[in-house]
Amino acid sequence: MTETTIRVTQGQFYVQRFPMEQGEKLRAWDAADEYVLNDLAPKLQLVKNPRVLIVNDSFGALAVALHALHPCAISDSFISQQATLANLKLNQITTDSVQLFNSLELPAGQFDFILIKAPKTLAYLEDILTRLQATLKPDTQVIVGAMVKNLSPSVWQTVERLVGATVPSRAVKKARLIYAQPEQQGIVPANPYPITYQLENTNYQISNHANVFSHKNLDIGTRFFLEHLPQGNQYQQVVDLGCGNGVVGLMFAHKNPQAQLYFIDESFMAVASAQQNFEHAFNSRSATYAAADALTGFEPDSVDLILCNPPFHQQTTIGSHIAIRMFKQASKVLRTSGELWVIGNRHLGYQSGLKKYFSRVERVASNTKFIIVKACK
Repeated sequence: MTETTIRVTQGQFYVQRFPMEQGEKLRAWDAADEYVLNDLAPKLQLVKNPRVLIVNDSFGALAVALHALHPCAISDSFISQQATLANLKLNQITTDSVQLFNSLELPAGQFDFILIKAPKTLAYLEDILTRLQATLKPDTQVIVGAMVKNLSPSVWQTVERLVGATVPSRAVKKARLIYAQPEQQGIVPANPYPITYQLENTNYQISNHANVFSHKNLDIGTRFFLEHLPQGNQYQQVVDLGCGNGVVGLMFAHKNPQAQLYFIDESFMAVASAQQNFEHAFNSRSATYAAADALTGFEPDSVDLILCNPPFHQQTTIGSHIAIRMFKQASKVLRTSGELWVIGNRHLGYQSGLKKYFSRVERVASNTKFIIVKACK
């Protein structure tokens, strides 16, 4: 049975993963969350009215445990923010106990403690630390927590370069903390993000925020997908689901000028990148952009085509559950004869999952690494 109660110095709290799945086997926190909270508790006693900032809280365990301090919490994940709100309610804690900020906006003022769960993407850590400089005081305590397997030397080096000297903790339950002390005379380099490049074989400029997948260049899976995008006047309402930087939707729009595009991703940085790229490419053409939990909020039978390169991980957890949920939602949102086009690594075997929800599933194209599948309602 899945453990749902986190027990730390601050108390016991009921915390679940989100979206809530029946038969969920994974906890909504890890040993690094516990380590951060237990390590922080005595330090909080030494500061009057401590101001706390949380960065990259997976499902809200840190925010829930520290709610009495009214912390600010920054996340690039819409789902993470929804999880935080849901878990506050599960513990009968008012949702205004935590101030939520997306990754593109920062809270004002300075903080006594900045708690960072090391993100999967090093570029995002670099970007966020660069932009957080104004929140640092000489005595701000920066604590970066992660499971040891996720603390590469580059994480340590990035924290030291952009904050100051670091000291490691001992490992506890395969988790470790990095303590960083801000350097008063430190020179912070200019933020390199977003990164811009020209999309190959086009005149389009692509701009990517730091936490966007393959932010430096076009990844090989997307390149293959672009070679096989559908075309036709029957595609009027089209969703780029899990849009990333929006290149797939952008190039579909290039080939299908009649289509109305929707760009959906759970990453705030992805949606912002997609919007910037589409508006730069088509300054007189409108589209819809939303950071959202997949297709939640779409009306049934309202879409003609969904283009999707599903994520096969949620934070550091690998699995097909997010993709399967997208397929199930797509089957309801698509109109009769509507189509879902999916690209994925061959070994993921999306065809079997799609056959549960669609009457016809056929291969469009494949190579040694990827397969493109069309599922028809």
